[in-house]
Amino acid sequence: MRVGSFVLAAQFPGQGQGEALHRAVRSAEVAEEAGLDSVWLAEHHFVPYGTCPSAITLAALLLGRTRRIRVGTAVSVLPTAHPVALGEQAALLHLTSGGRFSLGVGRGGPWVDLEVFGAGLEAFETGFPESLDLLVRWLREPSVAASGERHNFREVAVVPRPAESLSGEPGPEVVLACTSPTSVRMAAERGLPMLLGMHVGDEEKAEMVALWREHARAAGRTPEEIRAAGHVSAGVCQIADRRTDAAETLLKAMPGWLKQGLEAHVTVDGRHRTMRDPLAYTELLCGLHPVGTPRLCADRLAATSERTGISRFALLVEGSGDLAATEENVRRLGAEVLPHLG
Repeated sequence: MRVGSFVLAAQFPGQGQGEALHRAVRSAEVAEEAGLDSVWLAEHHFVPYGTCPSAITLAALLLGRTRRIRVGTAVSVLPTAHPVALGEQAALLHLTSGGRFSLGVGRGGPWVDLEVFGAGLEAFETGFPESLDLLVRWLREPSVAASGERHNFREVAVVPRPAESLSGEPGPEVVLACTSPTSVRMAAERGLPMLLGMHVGDEEKAEMVALWREHARAAGRTPEEIRAAGHVSAGVCQIADRRTDAAETLLKAMPGWLKQGLEAHVTVDGRHRTMRDPLAYTELLCGLHPVGTPRLCADRLAATSERTGISRFALLVEGSGDLAATEENVRRLGAEVLPHLG
């Protein structure tokens, strides 16, 4: 089992954006010190829900500041980026970090981002498979041409080639955020591991893993590929000597952040969207994920792994909104939870 942190760089009420980003960077540095396996970085635009607008840029900074830990994006939003540009950046980080970079990509939402970056709503609604395939080809082939509806260009050389890594790793892994049967099938057919969201419980995650395996077999993926798929489960982790104290920490801080963060999203086409109740959502997360004593947290992670077959975790550790409390949470995760997991 491999346990990492999930960094949103969340801006809690009363905080500045620089404060949120400082906490994000510091929590990642402490994650390496504490022995965690990885750090996964979220990407958002124009909202305080998350103040990092470029997960791959923040990943570059953290790869330069660390020596062991894996750093991944969770996720880079593909409809608002050119897949070749993103592929070049991913290849660069893979080569210069000794193979410690993972590229998580996702479809994002129908947000105003699509208007600002000139991608258009069609990039979200229909263009994602084409962009994903172009990105994967860029990371695996020596030269690439495109003749699709969104991308059309002559054959060009891939420079730098991920396969030229001195670490011997053929290229950065690509992980796909999956929220529906359609995206699960898309990941399975391409042999890509899934990133599953923190709002989803064990039963639904187990169903998505089973569906992934079914589609992967139908697509001709080998049993070895299917067994080795390193799906990632996102969640929340808050550690305290009593479960009530851990839950209270989150229930005090997270609803205010969720309310201001989620309300700030603006759709590109004015479509109606239903908002989650911030307090009810926080209570849901406390029930689904490792929130409580170190032993309870370890048992919860082990149970999720056993029920779903997922062996990698990306845990939101900044739910208190406080830098010192976040650092303590990360250190306790490393010192008091990981030893129970083997």
